[in-house]
Amino acid sequence: MAYELVVVANRLPVDISVAADGTQSWQRSPGGLVSALEPVMSEAHGAWIGWSGSPDLEAEPFEADGVHLVPVTLSADEVADYYEGFANDTLWPLSHDVISPPVYHRRWWDAYRRVNRRFAAEAAQEAAQGATVWVHDYQLQLVPAMLRELRPDLRIGYFHHIPFPPLEIFAQLPWRRQVLEGLLGADLVGFQRTGDAGNFIRTVRRFTDLTTRGAVITVPGPDGRERQVRASAFPISIDSARFDALARTPEVRARAREIRADLGDPGVVLLGVDRLDYTKGIRHRIKAYGELLEEGRLSVPDTALVQVASPSRQNVEAYQQLREEVEVLVGRINGEFGRIGATPIHYLHHSYPPEEMAALYLAADVMLVTSLRDGMNLVAKEFVAACVDDRGVLVLSEFTGAADELSGSLLVNPHDIDGLKDAIAHATRMDGREMRSRMRKLRRRVLADDVRKWSQSFLRTLETAPRVPLR
Repeated sequence: MAYELVVVANRLPVDISVAADGTQSWQRSPGGLVSALEPVMSEAHGAWIGWSGSPDLEAEPFEADGVHLVPVTLSADEVADYYEGFANDTLWPLSHDVISPPVYHRRWWDAYRRVNRRFAAEAAQEAAQGATVWVHDYQLQLVPAMLRELRPDLRIGYFHHIPFPPLEIFAQLPWRRQVLEGLLGADLVGFQRTGDAGNFIRTVRRFTDLTTRGAVITVPGPDGRERQVRASAFPISIDSARFDALARTPEVRARAREIRADLGDPGVVLLGVDRLDYTKGIRHRIKAYGELLEEGRLSVPDTALVQVASPSRQNVEAYQQLREEVEVLVGRINGEFGRIGATPIHYLHHSYPPEEMAALYLAADVMLVTSLRDGMNLVAKEFVAACVDDRGVLVLSEFTGAADELSGSLLVNPHDIDGLKDAIAHATRMDGREMRSRMRKLRRRVLADDVRKWSQSFLRTLETAPRVPLR
């Protein structure tokens, strides 16, 4: 069977597990992309192509929640070279202002090309004549051109979930032209921020001889006919109605009260929720909090910081080092300012289900999002959606994509520790009128611009993209 809508992403929307007897089972994995695409995929009975998340796991295509899932098998070596290597030790730091130095290995690049070609081949096989294929994120930047070569009849969209680096940084990549050519295989290339789309267009001007006019790039085909590629911003959002509804349930509200009680009923609960990643500014946030305690501007037990740091890329050396640094910093502050029954920082190296996250958001007075660079940051939007009582303050890094939209937050430069401290102190003392005014403004935006609006906007723009007629 061929499908009219095909999504291509690094991961499937489910986690596949294998029992001792070899029986395979699956469980839906949480995530914004799954929530965004579930309605349109179910309606179109589409296909989703992605890796299972486990190396060397062979699995046949199967149906889940009305979607045809096509697992792509990756060997352990490919996971090491394509995923942990080129995607997360080359492209990720390059795209995040080289906060950590990118590493360039030709072996990793070869694996990246090989795996991208495999994804493209699977998409070509599953797509119906003239179908729409939506490719997602930096792990698969070569897929659009490879897929167009195999299936010129397709309408191809690509969405870049992370920042696209400025020209001067992108120029470091030894395979910069090949990556650009890969992305230009799409009819529509989407980004989180207008600035990211602008960075992409500037790199195209610098490293190709293609004609650009505004957001449109003209690309000649192999037969001499031209086609147009549009590069635009489509800021992603969350399933805001779901978090709003969760935060209104008696169970979640009771759990929020329980969390505050377990923390010792402090006057102010600060909250940070991040993947344990060097781009998230966790060290900057904890440093600022420690200095506020040292200066007496905040105190224990009146204030408590809960830091959720979800495990991330634990086989990558930079992440292992970050975990050690964060845990040493937390231990120092807790040792210096803690007392029996009162801990300054509650550090949680776990992932939690949405119900627990909604309770944490509801329990918090101040949300700290201090990313050094972030494509969007959906945690900020989840916090706002969960603030159903119009209470709570969002301290938000100006280096997140969310900063373009969430104008009711307190914007900060996380590199400016003194400025960050002032913002945190202001947030903890904000009067009720200002807090409610800011939060209502934030909630209007987040509840109106939800994830379904994002996916529909992208697909609608892709469907109206100019087509080159086939001979």
